[in-house]
Amino acid sequence: MRRGIAATALVAALALAATACGGDTKDADGGAKAGGELSGTVTWWDTSNDAEKASFQKIAEAFTAKHPKVTVKYVNVPYGDAQNKVKNAFSSGSEAPDVIRADVGWVADFASLGYLAEVPADTAKKVDAEFLPQAAASGKYEGKTYGIPQVIDTMGLFYNKKMLADAGVQPPKTLEELKTAAAAIKAKTGKAGLYLRGDDSYWFLPLIYGEGGDLVDAKTKTVTVDNPAGVKAFKAARDLVASGAAITNATDGWTNMQTAFKSGEAAMMINGPWAVADTYAGDQFKDKANLGIAAVPAGSVKAGAPQGGHDLAVYAGSKNIPAAQAFVDYMTSQEVQVQSAKELSLLPTRTAAYEQPDVKSSEMVQFFKPAVDKAVERAWIPENGSLFEPLKVEYTKAITGATSPEDAAKASGAEFRKILKGWK
Repeated sequence: MRRGIAATALVAALALAATACGGDTKDADGGAKAGGELSGTVTWWDTSNDAEKASFQKIAEAFTAKHPKVTVKYVNVPYGDAQNKVKNAFSSGSEAPDVIRADVGWVADFASLGYLAEVPADTAKKVDAEFLPQAAASGKYEGKTYGIPQVIDTMGLFYNKKMLADAGVQPPKTLEELKTAAAAIKAKTGKAGLYLRGDDSYWFLPLIYGEGGDLVDAKTKTVTVDNPAGVKAFKAARDLVASGAAITNATDGWTNMQTAFKSGEAAMMINGPWAVADTYAGDQFKDKANLGIAAVPAGSVKAGAPQGGHDLAVYAGSKNIPAAQAFVDYMTSQEVQVQSAKELSLLPTRTAAYEQPDVKSSEMVQFFKPAVDKAVERAWIPENGSLFEPLKVEYTKAITGATSPEDAAKASGAEFRKILKGWK
């Protein structure tokens, strides 16, 4: 299958080279123009959530105002299914999208398989010069740029200001303070202190970072999820639930978490800027001022949250690479990033965007930007996304008490080493 994609990409590259020799120009977005004007269809697979997708579809389709002969085909792909669905489409070449919205942890994987077109050299230089360095790093693989950062994010502690005030507590800065605050909230209101997702191992990352650990050490090619810090992190997850400080669920965690927080059944949750728009739709936050955001509570060593976000990348086998690249340039432009910050509270990846009034006036963006600056960069390795599935299995078992923290850490490490061949 890789040979098929490589052949398709080669044909596309030769076609582009022939077009360039014909003396075509470039448009304002930087894409090569066949016959002087971009045309054809650009299919974009977007992984944004239900609260975001209408806004992104509208923004994407507005690309035609700049390029009237280009048709944008917008397809929303549920995030949970997207990585495998994209891989299947790219490997077969059947009905594959021209552009994908990829989790930052997927770019190296797709690039290593030959699925992504390299970003043009001039554009790559602009990314390095004009985008946040940590965001730019997520789009690289083996020194080359394959993705352009669309949004960047991290996690924080969302809290219901009224519920905390009624219980006489402040936003907790540590897990121990969280347990104390949760007890006060339960005593005063009968409601849960925290909803902690138990079905998604991304929510495990603040816990392991808080114990001074990490999943892997890419520099030394060492699996670290099963070291003492990892065991402590699994213990912390279980303790939050066993102590009554947090409620959780092993299935459909996103819906359960959002419902509990928006309805006031839980006073706090750990989440990111992608959840702000949906949270504001809840009964508890008709007055937006009732939503508070604080740093993720620290573990026994420190406070830590992962750097996340999404990059846009072009399929190497696309039949319309010039228009696809122009579309990516447009969707990652400062104008669009400012609009997304205003409408959805999403964080721009362009440094200069933070000087714009609509970004400066966003309370959520202004909180999350310093948090992003302190966020922990994940290992940008091809196997990054593959680690979360076996970790999810063990995290869910540990947090619900189906297995011990020690066994969860040991099993996670064993599965990681099966994926990361030759790692210690």
